[in-house]
Amino acid sequence: MPLLPRVDEMYVDENRVGETLPGQDFGSRVELALAATNHLFNTRNSTRYVAQVLQGVNAVATKIDRTTRPFTGVGPAEMKARIGAVDLDQPLPDTAAALEELETVYLRDAIYFHDAKYAAHLNCPVVIPALVGEAILSAVNSSMDTWDQSAGATMIERRLIDWTAERLQLGAAADGVFTSGGSQSNLQALLIARNHAVAGLRQEPANAGLRLPAMLEKLRIFTSADSHFSIQKSASMLGMGFDAVISVPCADDHRMDPAALAEAMAETHDAGLVPTAVVATAGTTDFGAVDPLADLAALARAYGAWFHVDAAYGGGLMVSGRYRHLLEGARLADSVTVDFHKTFFQPVSSSALLVRDRAMLQHVTYYADYLNPESAALAEVPNQVDKSIQTTRRFDALKLWLTLRIMGADAIGALFDEAIDLAARVGSVLAADDDFELAAAPQLSTLVFRYRPRVAGSEPTDAVSDAHGRLSEDEADALNPAIRAAVFASGQAVVAGTKVAGRHYLKFTLLNAEATLGDVSSIIELLRRTGAQLLASDSASPSTSEVFG
Repeated sequence: MPLLPRVDEMYVDENRVGETLPGQDFGSRVELALAATNHLFNTRNSTRYVAQVLQGVNAVATKIDRTTRPFTGVGPAEMKARIGAVDLDQPLPDTAAALEELETVYLRDAIYFHDAKYAAHLNCPVVIPALVGEAILSAVNSSMDTWDQSAGATMIERRLIDWTAERLQLGAAADGVFTSGGSQSNLQALLIARNHAVAGLRQEPANAGLRLPAMLEKLRIFTSADSHFSIQKSASMLGMGFDAVISVPCADDHRMDPAALAEAMAETHDAGLVPTAVVATAGTTDFGAVDPLADLAALARAYGAWFHVDAAYGGGLMVSGRYRHLLEGARLADSVTVDFHKTFFQPVSSSALLVRDRAMLQHVTYYADYLNPESAALAEVPNQVDKSIQTTRRFDALKLWLTLRIMGADAIGALFDEAIDLAARVGSVLAADDDFELAAAPQLSTLVFRYRPRVAGSEPTDAVSDAHGRLSEDEADALNPAIRAAVFASGQAVVAGTKVAGRHYLKFTLLNAEATLGDVSSIIELLRRTGAQLLASDSASPSTSEVFG
């Protein structure tokens, strides 16, 4: 019996025989469809699948072997032109040809996070067990919304949620769900907090008959001035508005000031508004600061506010061998965000939202007869969409599962510990270097600093120097973004930038356990040389600094 039916054996809809694509007759369309079936992943094509995927894997491995810097320095205009020249309506003859083209439109000029000279954002080098998981989950293509699309994948995800909750010490009633990233996890946490607060307001006789928009006007969220932008963005998306988020000052160590929070919450309450949520951060993006979680939790409880901990960055502390104590207060949270694709060294995307009380997930539950009818919930069918704001969702939990089964949690923690230790050593180097200013001592694996040397031959307080003979604030503001832009364009290293008190700074984010003090010191020397050259050529103009804002 043939594996495929012959063309004359295929079912033909007589009502559509006359429909043709331009330049095609019915026979050619059938032949095209038959040829296309050779690309479907199934039993018949399993050998072809192995061969083609191996070509892709070999292309990446070869590229990694030959890559000696994190970036080529290519600009947006060149890449736009190169990719724009590709005719997407004309396929290439085979996988080898497509991969050869991919080298020129992607692989050659990608940003490579595994390189020791990449020190910019919270992008980690990834572990091989997770890459194995990525290959498997993409091929099987389970969808995590309902049991009849995922089966065992549902139980693996649920077990990992339980494991994470146990590590965070959230208690026996905890639950959660995997998400696409920290921003979505924070959005879901604040959606639950909002709906929880509204449910309480509906119990008050004065609010009888009020629609949701009317009640949202009173809700307020408190978070530190250094918290992630997704808090403000989530408030806006949830109909509360950006101004519903009250920014609480930080102390000198960039941790939220509990006294300032207490004052802000009291003022809000006295004004007849509702303190809805307190969002603490365990690992701020710039400074890696972990807010005083226990103190903030007590204030949230005092006002009946939801207490959320954004541990997208610092969540890796739960498996740390030396710094786990920094996450201690997270056990008091009503919800916690963890990004496994940051400090668990997983490929994007892999995040999770955990809640202390699984009953709170009902605030995002919606039953649809065609997908997850309420009868299924009553029958205890484990449909993950009941607790997620996504419907179709990848089996990203598999990557973490294989990482834990092959490497173990302690090994993951050891990688993060190495990054934290390296940041401490680099911080000492920068603090002792007269050409640089360190904005704050490192707390996790980030360092914020700027190039601000003494200016030879200048007079104190003249246009280019301050009273101590160092480069003036305004000159440093123009120079540091220009340094970053020039280094990025060279491709020799990638560093980040940020602002502190309105002033431009550079930033290292160190997540590579194989990077050494020598590797980072060479980046520091590159920044120094570049800064000196720009000063000498007077190239640090405002237009140059605008490359990175």
